[in-house]
Amino acid sequence: MTRAGRFAFVLLTAFSMLAFAGFGCSGPDEDTDTTDLMKRLGGDPVFETTTELLPPRHERAPETRALFGDLHVHTTYSFDAFAFGTLATPYDAYRYAKGEAIRHPGGFDVQLKQPLDFYAVTDHAMFLGLAFEAGDVETEFSKLAASAPLNGLNNPDNMGLLSTTTRLKSFASFLPDLVAGVRDGSIDANQLLDITRTAWLDTIEAADQFYDPGHFTTFVAYEYTTSSDDSGNLHRNVIFKNSDNIPAVPFSRFHSQNPEDLWKWMDALRAKGVESLAIPHNSNGSNGQMFKLVDWAGNPIDDAYVDLRIRNEPLVEITQVKGTSETHPSLSTRDEWANFEIAPFRVATSLPSAPPGSYVRDALRRGLALENQGVGNPYSLGFVGASDTHTAAASLDESNYFGKLGVLDRIPELRGSVPLGFFTGLGLRMFAPELYNEVGDEAYISSPSSAFGASGITGVWAAENTRESIYEAFRRKETFATSGPRIQLRFFASFDFDGGLIDAPGSVARAYETGVAMGSELDAQSGTRPEFLVWALADPQGAPLQRVQIIKGWSNSAGETFEEVYDVACAGGAKVNRSTNRCPDNGARVNIEDCSTTPGTGVAQLRKQWRDRDYDPDQRAFYYARVLENPTCRWSTWDAMREGVEPRADLAKTIQERAWSSPIWIAPRQVSAASVN
Repeated sequence: MTRAGRFAFVLLTAFSMLAFAGFGCSGPDEDTDTTDLMKRLGGDPVFETTTELLPPRHERAPETRALFGDLHVHTTYSFDAFAFGTLATPYDAYRYAKGEAIRHPGGFDVQLKQPLDFYAVTDHAMFLGLAFEAGDVETEFSKLAASAPLNGLNNPDNMGLLSTTTRLKSFASFLPDLVAGVRDGSIDANQLLDITRTAWLDTIEAADQFYDPGHFTTFVAYEYTTSSDDSGNLHRNVIFKNSDNIPAVPFSRFHSQNPEDLWKWMDALRAKGVESLAIPHNSNGSNGQMFKLVDWAGNPIDDAYVDLRIRNEPLVEITQVKGTSETHPSLSTRDEWANFEIAPFRVATSLPSAPPGSYVRDALRRGLALENQGVGNPYSLGFVGASDTHTAAASLDESNYFGKLGVLDRIPELRGSVPLGFFTGLGLRMFAPELYNEVGDEAYISSPSSAFGASGITGVWAAENTRESIYEAFRRKETFATSGPRIQLRFFASFDFDGGLIDAPGSVARAYETGVAMGSELDAQSGTRPEFLVWALADPQGAPLQRVQIIKGWSNSAGETFEEVYDVACAGGAKVNRSTNRCPDNGARVNIEDCSTTPGTGVAQLRKQWRDRDYDPDQRAFYYARVLENPTCRWSTWDAMREGVEPRADLAKTIQERAWSSPIWIAPRQVSAASVN
């Protein structure tokens, strides 16, 4: 595409975005249901809740392997992905995860550097398959008046500028008209449910077809897409342990807006022998709603709520393309690395998202405070990472980032990383000022895409590459998350580790025997301090490692909570400054002109056996490990370099990719004694 053609494409797409924004989005994000759409849909259920199950499906024998994967992937069956031009199916998604190239909606091929070990297609249960069905002019559903704007748009030859505009504008009528028609009786709810059942069965079939135990694992999964009344993001991905006795219809926003009803539905399935778990994501965009201290009705959290939630939600997605949810600079003022890939808005809006109650480290601290009040801990969460791609293809590489919104962020100008041309910028400034953003002397499109990141991946420590073995790792929270690279991270704790265990033969086996792994709880002991073993291995195709840190949170008898960041292992064998708890500068730098990095800095492996000298056995505490790579160019800087322009002034020019282990919790001495008695 010529530069003039790109400017025309940007301008027309921007006006499409404007039409889309008029329907309820301030920017071209995928979760349109979180703004005006949610209000127009109302709070009353559309469908009756059902736990009807599909017949059992065949499962195969497992083998052994170590694992990285993505548990948050959208295909053409998601209404928003279809709007962004995605025609890739669940089958295409699994082909991509196994290393094959697939077609991006922007007209080019995308391919992973190396295959993943597991993948889960998680299309929105709400409107599942309906947009794609409306696009097929041969179906009865396409003949409904509500479907007319989408007719023909599932044709791969119909991907031009006008069809892009139509795709986005159509959602101003298609989605709410369907719901209105069901409510007034002019549209048969069973017709919608039949389409959803068909798409759901196809999703299950794709997962089973590509499941190859010992080599590649798939999970039957979907996204439960809901929000609070103030547009706080409350989305979850529901992952089933296997494909036997899968519910005939997934529980969606049409069944209930309240996540507690989702958990009760999961409990009802569990009573029938159907095991699943839910993983909340984008808590950073929840406006404080994801990790509240009250339930949906506004009542204080009690033990019944704790049991219901933690039984169904043992994990949390700590990083993904729409921002990292570990912590926020306003919440972690002593953490110099807290300002990492912050996306500060409620999802699909330009409204700020309140940090308290929206970030995972804050949730861990809230869990300690609740325990001090005599209530259980609903926020003893393990960590995972995911892409949340809406093209079926996870975009995980900063140097080759292709976005997540299909035709809406297919080129740098639409991602907001490269300035607009003069006429494009002038057109937006005159006719769509809400899509015009001036930074310094340059004009950029106003889009949430500029705050997006090339993230993330889930790592698990599992005995075999099978659904059963990986799912068991999820349940025991022996999981870790990365911002994209295949960093391997282990984390153990004990009061009984041998001195020098970190360097001894068989140290991992001994760590399992005499301690606990990430995701576990350790009972306090008098007269000694806990020791932690942490290993980090760099991605051979990524940057070298700079430091390993241990993040500690604790509470005192008054219920106050605190946190501290300890550097525990430094590149090059450098010593941690004990007065600051920080490694010295290892000299790693990035040349912004060509994105080259300083040679000879950083290491391939870091490990440490560390004792907490500040430990108090009468305090509740959690610990998790965080490992940082040397800095490299952010994707927006790569875009600018390739286009021969200066990087955008208000975006970070570099990034320190990282990984996070799931926490280990230590119960205070008096609680441990009581549990023994």
